Amino acid sequence: MSHAIRIHQTGGPEVLSWEEVVVPPPATGEATVRHAAVGLNFIDTYHRTGLYPLPLPSGIGLEGAGVVEAVGEGVTEVTVGDRVAYAGGPVGAYAEARNIPAHRLLRLPEGIGFNTAAAMMLQGLTAAYLLRRTYRVQAGDAVLIHAAAGGVGLIACQWAKALGATVIGTVGSAAKGELAKAHGCDHVINYSTENFPQRVREITGGEGVAVVYDGVGKDVFMGSLDSLRPLGMLVTYGNASGPVPPFDPLLLAQKGSLFVTRPTLMHYTAKRADLEALGGELFAMVGSGKVRIEINQTYPLAAAAQAHRDLEARRTTGSTILLP
Repeated sequence: MSHAIRIHQTGGPEVLSWEEVVVPPPATGEATVRHAAVGLNFIDTYHRTGLYPLPLPSGIGLEGAGVVEAVGEGVTEVTVGDRVAYAGGPVGAYAEARNIPAHRLLRLPEGIGFNTAAAMMLQGLTAAYLLRRTYRVQAGDAVLIHAAAGGVGLIACQWAKALGATVIGTVGSAAKGELAKAHGCDHVINYSTENFPQRVREITGGEGVAVVYDGVGKDVFMGSLDSLRPLGMLVTYGNASGPVPPFDPLLLAQKGSLFVTRPTLMHYTAKRADLEALGGELFAMVGSGKVRIEINQTYPLAAAAQAHRDLEARRTTGSTILLP
């Protein structure tokens, strides 16, 4: 008998329940993965609270790494014994073992371990599509990355720096600022004590940044628009402070013919070829050492509720993994 975290209702971390589950043989197109490590991400809290509704009861979690134990009929992407990792769904990663569509799995290079893979797949693939697809960062660009000491932030800062960008990061404390500086941030702004749009203008000589990457949402939305240069792009990909409120599109014209987009990893990796391409770029950056994955918290999978409490209280930095 295997175990998994399940939710039967939405709510606080207390709704996460550690239960015995049956993992059936993989269906056509599926593979059974025995997890060595599972990733924790802010989107998991959105599923738990119902901000992003799931049919209940449900598993939870979008990211994991482990070994293929079995494959269903018609599977060609992986074979039994392969070391694999995945991110982006379907939900159910908070489990000792699970079945998952084989086309969502990527084989791991030998130099990348399970813990690193589980810590980097969703955040790393997110950084990959943000920086290489949504707005393709070029050498010389000035970019603003909110929550620079978070999981996506630390990866994106290093990656943007490697691409030759001037990297400005926002953080909520001095300690997080030091962490961001150590991971590629040229300039760090503490948005709890500083006016970040004003500081961005000072840093960029009044011009503003080419792009803002925002996983924070409501609290920084207007300030992010005020940080952009004319024709700049605000990429809002998360809601850590709550969802962005409705706004009049005319505002974008008034502030410089700006662009706003709300992308998701699933759309950018819906095609197998796109998933493999982004995964390849991520593996190359990590393998080269240009991007280091910081696993700063580890919890037993059964203690996922405490991990959620710490994440929502902003007590975490970098990446967090859950160990079955």
